[in-house]
Amino acid sequence: MNEPKEHKLRIGITLGDPHGIGPEVVMKALHDQALLELCTPVIFGNGKVLNAHRKAIGMEEFNVNPVREPDNLHQRRVNLWSTGEEDFQPEFGKPSPAAGQMALRALQTACDALQNGKIDVLVTGPIDKHTIQSAEFAFAGHTEFLQQRFGAGQSLMLLVNDDLRVGLVTGHVPVDQVASLITTESITQKVKLMLKSLTEDFGIRKPRIAVLGLNPHAGDNGTIGSHEQQTITPAIEALRSENHLVFGPYPADGFFGAGQWKQFDAVLAMYHDQGLAPFKALAFTAGVNFTAGLSIVRTSPDHGTAYDIAGKNLADETSTRQAIYLAIDVYRARKGWAALNTDPLKIQPMRSRDRDRDR
Repeated sequence: MNEPKEHKLRIGITLGDPHGIGPEVVMKALHDQALLELCTPVIFGNGKVLNAHRKAIGMEEFNVNPVREPDNLHQRRVNLWSTGEEDFQPEFGKPSPAAGQMALRALQTACDALQNGKIDVLVTGPIDKHTIQSAEFAFAGHTEFLQQRFGAGQSLMLLVNDDLRVGLVTGHVPVDQVASLITTESITQKVKLMLKSLTEDFGIRKPRIAVLGLNPHAGDNGTIGSHEQQTITPAIEALRSENHLVFGPYPADGFFGAGQWKQFDAVLAMYHDQGLAPFKALAFTAGVNFTAGLSIVRTSPDHGTAYDIAGKNLADETSTRQAIYLAIDVYRARKGWAALNTDPLKIQPMRSRDRDRDR
């Protein structure tokens, strides 16, 4: 009897802002035939936008299968799930509210498809956080939108490149608000989200986590601020009392400069640029933004719309390709974890005659 074929993952991919490099990097990434062996790509966006970018970068041979019925995906081709506005004409490099709303429609349609089981994972293209704003999207970015959309009380922005993983306590917030948001509770919550994700999404049995300080030199024993002594260290000690391998706080500059991150499975930074500046310096073209803590799997390239190079065939697709691969890996890891932690045989109470027989 033939064994059933392994489920071929349906990867939903949004184009992001149509005036940015999103369509270009998506097409370049999906031009890799190896990906079609692993998954069934489903692009969410506008056909004319895709055609305009295709002509601009000379990818005339890139073709898609238009999807009218979501259940009729072509298993060995790139599918295009149209999100409307067929008369839209993109203007490369120009921010516009119309482009922002097109990006939002693609995102909403993809989320609906994910929630309804029409796709398995989501890879989001870069958006313009300003032009996408509306009554339907009053969020600082994808992470916050998806956290609410899928009912997660907490989520964690986790930047990933091979063994380098950097998470954030605070994400898209102004710098002058960061200190007030760094609490023992917020650090503890983010570390626990990170521990759960490293175990279930990355298959790491006993993760080691490094926690950075907030102030220069991690406060230098209180000389340059007290957050480390009063807030961060108590969180670390409480987590260690629960037998978690959590260490710190470390001064961010020396920690990355000396390569200490290589001794850990992940690093928790206090704020956006403290974590992303060193991450992008180490992994700019291949880094991936993964949202941990959601019930669904979502990844994204770790760059923005790059309006200045849109339509010029200069965008590097490596981050988008890696985002697709990571989405596949995390999906499989979650399935493996669920299978590993589901006991197929319920333990029945031993009957009295069985007990007597076994004596």
